Amino acid sequence: MPAPDDFSREPEKPLFALLDRLGIRTTTVSHEKVFTVAESARVKVDMPGGHTKNLFMKDKAGQLVLVCALHSTVLPLNQLHRALGCQRLSFTGAPLLWDVLGVTPGSVTGLAVMNDQAGRVRLVADAELLAHETLNFHPLRCDMTTAISRADFLGFAEATGHTVTPIDFTKLGQS
Repeated sequence: MPAPDDFSREPEKPLFALLDRLGIRTTTVSHEKVFTVAESARVKVDMPGGHTKNLFMKDKAGQLVLVCALHSTVLPLNQLHRALGCQRLSFTGAPLLWDVLGVTPGSVTGLAVMNDQAGRVRLVADAELLAHETLNFHPLRCDMTTAISRADFLGFAEATGHTVTPIDFTKLGQS
């Protein structure tokens, strides 16, 4: 597994090739490396659309869940398992993240489902994020941000064998 800040393998190239094959247009901006939502605040100022935070989790039975949420959404993760019909979720370690999604901590992204060829990951998207026409994700590295339309992201997920499960985290938090 490479270091979280080593992108010498250029992980974005296969992603961009897949997006091109699918006819999906995106715009990508290079910026300083950001590993957290807080750090990303300074680089996304001039980028319109919904900016994401992405969490890779698993339950005790081994079900894997990738949550893509609007950067500002409060995520009541202790209640998410009920909405998904699984056991309580916890964060995974870097080795599993690398093995399943091919990314390192800080570069988790909804676009990484392209690397989940075994179809092990359940993709969950925040309703507040999906309310935006343009969504912003890291393209498998945390020194770039790629803007993709909501419709194209949903189509990309489907093309990789994933169905997006929308969750309204504001309602989930009221439980």
